[in-house]
Amino acid sequence: MNPETKRVLANLLGGGLKSKLLVGVFVSGVVIAETIVFFLMVPSGEEVAALAESRLIAVAQKIDAKKGKEHGNEEKDAIAELDLGIYSVSFVLPGADHNFRVEFKLFGTLNSADEPHLQALFSEREKRFRHRMLLEIRNASLQELQENQLGLIQRRVLATSTELLGEPVLLSVGFSDYQVLEE
Repeated sequence: MNPETKRVLANLLGGGLKSKLLVGVFVSGVVIAETIVFFLMVPSGEEVAALAESRLIAVAQKIDAKKGKEHGNEEKDAIAELDLGIYSVSFVLPGADHNFRVEFKLFGTLNSADEPHLQALFSEREKRFRHRMLLEIRNASLQELQENQLGLIQRRVLATSTELLGEPVLLSVGFSDYQVLEE
């Protein structure tokens, strides 16, 4: 190697080592600064728990105060039941040789203050409501119809009634005298 090449290589290696050292010092400084900021600025678990507890207490106090003001309105918040009709639906399952029939009385629960409004909506849309309930039952599987709790059918009927009535007036729906019969 000639002397000039050695000198160029020495400058490159020496300068490269200095720049690597400077980058390492800078990165170390940033990490140390972030660690110090973390320990000084981020609250501890106990502080976070205490803050959450104080907020929860404040919210509970607001709810209690609101209930105290509305205590006289208990009659408005009472739950009422509304009869939504008697249904008897016959259908044949795909691939089955015999008919099935589902019979039930449908009722809905609502706030008693909303009862006159729902009566008006229901009387206006009663035939459409009846048609949609028949479709819901016919589109259900036999397993869904024979289920003990009828949870899936209830949720579908409630969603359909909310869609049909245009607003979520009903709180829940239920079946009385529910039977699935094989004909």
